[in-house]
Amino acid sequence: MGAGSQEPGAGKIESFRDLRVWQAGMDLVEDVYRTTEEFPVSETYGLTSQMRRAAVSIPSNIAEGHSRESTREYLQHLSVAQGSLAELETQLELALRLRYLATKTANDHTLQIHSLGRQLFRLRDAISRKLKPAPGPRPPAPDAKALC
Repeated sequence: MGAGSQEPGAGKIESFRDLRVWQAGMDLVEDVYRTTEEFPVSETYGLTSQMRRAAVSIPSNIAEGHSRESTREYLQHLSVAQGSLAELETQLELALRLRYLATKTANDHTLQIHSLGRQLFRLRDAISRKLKPAPGPRPPAPDAKALC
């Protein structure tokens, strides 16, 4: 995709930094880092680390995919970002169950995750359409008499 590619409904995209989905991913990373600062010290190498890595993976894969030459590679990296988003949502649920964070905080992050997931889906869908050939004219139906 690289420079000059377009995000649906946006102006010219010069860099992955111009993608709203990347910007939203970066916002989520910041929020996850701030939230996990409050986790128990015993989770430093456990859930805290897992959540931070999953969160960082989201905008990282968006950026890497956008920088690839191949549309298929871009789609693959967006797919990985979606997988990391699902990982993060699962880890967030675990943190809530362990009472490491308040319900409101978990709900706020879940809203962010779902919004980002919708953005990723729309971007993947728009890019996927570029790979599929446009439907052409339908071939004429065979003559029923000729088939007998």
